[in-house]
Amino acid sequence: MTSGEVRDAVQLPPTAGRRRNMQANRRRDTGPELALRSALHAAGYRYRCDFRIDLPGGRVRPDIVFTRRKLAVFVDGCFWHSCPLHGSQPRVNQSYWSPKLARNAERDRTNTRLLEESGWTVIRIWEHVPVGEALASVRTALELDS
Repeated sequence: MTSGEVRDAVQLPPTAGRRRNMQANRRRDTGPELALRSALHAAGYRYRCDFRIDLPGGRVRPDIVFTRRKLAVFVDGCFWHSCPLHGSQPRVNQSYWSPKLARNAERDRTNTRLLEESGWTVIRIWEHVPVGEALASVRTALELDS
């Protein structure tokens, strides 16, 4: 049995190195999010970042929010949100990671549903989408709302 299989057999807490690595992952201000925000700002758009929206049924914190237009934009990381093209399942400690990534995907679906039921438009952009495409998606949604 390899050390990875031992870790998978019993859910062990992450090692100190893994813990530091995970703590370094940001909830906001990721590279793809900053790139999109910069492009939006350069195009003249103004928005709120990491803005908490209290809804019946829960709270949601989209990455970028256009409050007057009721447009919520999420920039989803391929690993953390299980991208169908680039998402991967870790080979080590699967008993921890598989449920965690499944919970993230379920939370994404729930947040989208809550926002849409409250009259919001939701855009989810994968981190691998080029900035120009992401900007065009947001622009299109904003123009449709005008």
